Amino acid sequence: MTRATLILANDQVRQRAIKWIGQAKPGTKVEFKAPRRSLDQNALMWMRLGEIAKGVEWYGQYLSAEDWKDILSASLRKARVVPGIDPGTYVPLGMRTSDMTKEEMTNLLELIAAFAAQQGVELSA
Repeated sequence: MTRATLILANDQVRQRAIKWIGQAKPGTKVEFKAPRRSLDQNALMWMRLGEIAKGVEWYGQYLSAEDWKDILSASLRKARVVPGIDPGTYVPLGMRTSDMTKEEMTNLLELIAAFAAQQGVELSA
């Protein structure tokens, strides 16, 4: 086996993982990751971002849901920003909500809700 992924959903899968680790050759890489965000969390995030996009004027303009995702994600994760290749441009690094764990996505959703409340945007969910 060159590559395999298991989701520890029950004891049977957990036992398979233990067996594979016992049979693994020296130097084999074993990686443990927290569960990623759920589809429900993702849908809720985009719904809320759309509502913020419609309800918040930011420095004289209305931004897209995608723009708000970047702004709020950067606030949560304290994004690194570097100058772009064109003069006067800046690029945030490492901001991908698809890589967030369920816990990180929960934190982002809480931040979105708090920001919406602060801006007077009533969220539907």
